[in-house]
Amino acid sequence: MSKSGTIIIVDDNKGVLTAVQILLKNYFSKVVTLSSPVTLTTVIREEMPEVVLLDMNFTSGINTGNEGLFWLHEIKKVRPELPVVLFTAYADIDLAIRGIKEGASDFVVKPWNNQKLVETLQAAASSAQHGRKTGNKKEPVNTPPIYWGESKPMQQLRMLIEKVATTDANILITGENGTGKEMLAREIHALSNRRQQEMIAVDMGAITESLFESELFGHVKGSFTDAHADRTGKFEAADHSTLFLDEIGNLPYHLQAKLLTAIQRRSIVRVGSNTPIPIDIRLICATNRNLQEMVDREEFREDLLYRINTIHIEIPPLRKRKEDIIPLAERFIIRFCKQYDKEPMKFSPAAKEKLIAYPWYGNIRELEHAIEKDTQRQQSVRQLQDLMTEQQKAQKELERRSQRAQQAETWYFSEEKPAYDRTERQFFQSMAGNLARKLKENEPCPVCGSREHPRLALYTEDTVTEEQFQKAKERQQNALQQMEEHKKSLTQQEERCKMLEQQVQQMFEKAGAMN
Repeated sequence: MSKSGTIIIVDDNKGVLTAVQILLKNYFSKVVTLSSPVTLTTVIREEMPEVVLLDMNFTSGINTGNEGLFWLHEIKKVRPELPVVLFTAYADIDLAIRGIKEGASDFVVKPWNNQKLVETLQAAASSAQHGRKTGNKKEPVNTPPIYWGESKPMQQLRMLIEKVATTDANILITGENGTGKEMLAREIHALSNRRQQEMIAVDMGAITESLFESELFGHVKGSFTDAHADRTGKFEAADHSTLFLDEIGNLPYHLQAKLLTAIQRRSIVRVGSNTPIPIDIRLICATNRNLQEMVDREEFREDLLYRINTIHIEIPPLRKRKEDIIPLAERFIIRFCKQYDKEPMKFSPAAKEKLIAYPWYGNIRELEHAIEKDTQRQQSVRQLQDLMTEQQKAQKELERRSQRAQQAETWYFSEEKPAYDRTERQFFQSMAGNLARKLKENEPCPVCGSREHPRLALYTEDTVTEEQFQKAKERQQNALQQMEEHKKSLTQQEERCKMLEQQVQQMFEKAGAMN
């Protein structure tokens, strides 16, 4: 069996480290274990691993998972392509999912299944090896096709998009939050003659005023304090491609003139430079605001609106395309069932009616979130059922161990201890008898010194030998040890039942939060 390369395991539980190390040494050529992530980035540079198995909590008493996410980001700073598999508990599945969204390859739940753990880590390592073989060559982004639906407004929109996508006309996309404005922009780019290049997207609402020019137009080394090197701006990065400016309505009025100049001249000047750089871009803007009303209130430049509004596309809200709600919801539930490893689900007629009747002011984004949340809730219900079944089994085992411990204690005090006490008494009587029978008349007793021995006739022949007494003593010690073992086993099971009870309670609270 061929082994994968190096794996680094980071977990503060030494028992977990040892168990996983023993398991993985048959599948990886080198297994490096760390009980603390402090030296993790250094070790990554030294060992050049194929995959990292990263626990999400390291500080005792802190179970937020934020430590794991922090170190995930640190790993990605050092080696962005390095696969990271998160190691988490049942209660932290949501955090693990968040970790995947932030760059993790996969996650494994504790207590783990050995085969599942090995397969997950090998798959991650294999993907890393494949990535090195194929190199880091930049490829065009393969955007999944947009779901147009069957509604009349969307079919009309589709016809319009197919006509204008191949042109270089500037497009303004408007619509409510969550209608899919960026997705539509990517669809336009995918249908355009510029699709071989990656579309560059910019959230205009997220750019601070002080960095506006640097982010969009770039800067040269030394142009300001933190300008340690030349930097390419978004306009340059989008040369021969599409530049998507999202939330264009959030751009402050005094910065709009600078954007207008770049669009008009089809050239930019980096901060700190006087040299114009020509750019060849297709501009797509998007907003959920009414720009014409903003123009009337002198909050948006009319000349800028004229430049970006060559073609205006309005995406209808989901409540005005009700025939698309169920197909969209079904697509989402298929995706999330697969993502969360859940059996496929279908909507009941009553559920479909509720979906159609709901106004969906958050549109497709709200629908997607609702379906994902419900899928997670269903997954949590299944996990809760499994956990409660485990709790019931643990409780039965606790009762069995309690009964055995009680039986052992009863047997010891009712039979074993009285038998030992009787044997001990007989043994010492035998010793006394042996001593007494050695006494002679008118000779002093070595114990009391008396020359009279009136009780001599009371002692009988030997009844218990020393060998018999030692065997009885061993039996008693064994009985005491068994009692202690039963008590220890009972205590361990009580702790397990308590832990499962806490987990069930947490799952109940989680399920309540989802409702």
